[in-house]
Amino acid sequence: MAAQPEFQLRAFCHLDRIQPQFAAFVGKIASGAPPVEGMSSLYVEMAPGNWVFRVVDKVLKAVDVQPGAQLVERQFGMFEVHSMSQAEVLRAGEVVLDCLELPFESRIAPRIASEQVITNVHPAQAQVLNRANMGTMIEGGQTMLVMEVEPAAYITIAANEAEKAAPVFLNHMSTVGVYGRMWLSGTESDIYAAREGAANAINSIVGRKL
Repeated sequence: MAAQPEFQLRAFCHLDRIQPQFAAFVGKIASGAPPVEGMSSLYVEMAPGNWVFRVVDKVLKAVDVQPGAQLVERQFGMFEVHSMSQAEVLRAGEVVLDCLELPFESRIAPRIASEQVITNVHPAQAQVLNRANMGTMIEGGQTMLVMEVEPAAYITIAANEAEKAAPVFLNHMSTVGVYGRMWLSGTESDIYAAREGAANAINSIVGRKL
């Protein structure tokens, strides 16, 4: 089932060991099986979006992984699978590429589209942000990192690696659409350390330019 010429493998993103807050956040929003801390995970984004149905079917029939998300929106499709066995998740990635008859280098390399660090968040703004917050609540006086990544699914590795780098709080993460977005909060020094971990992860991923 070779991909058609107009097909785009937008994101192909392996998370080796998902962190506690990342796992808790994804477990809250998961449309499928929720992951837990310590699992390995694979996120794949593609266009046209309807390709996800066939690819997920192939993966689940071939590999012992659990699907956590399968989404198709206006432009793109995205899915996630996870397992306690990193070998199974890596094998799932191989099945995806075999199914599409593409090398992983055909994925689009991510870029940071925008980022802001806001120090000493005003309590009133924290309350407004918390109205749409699906993760840990933001407190007045904390420092906040807002980051956007393109393609969207790569925000997952940015968030997971940020949490590895520093004890920050994951407040918000969106993995679908044109841009992936995350909000992190914590002390100023921890936020800058987390920002470096996220940026290094994004900049280390090779692939085609947008």
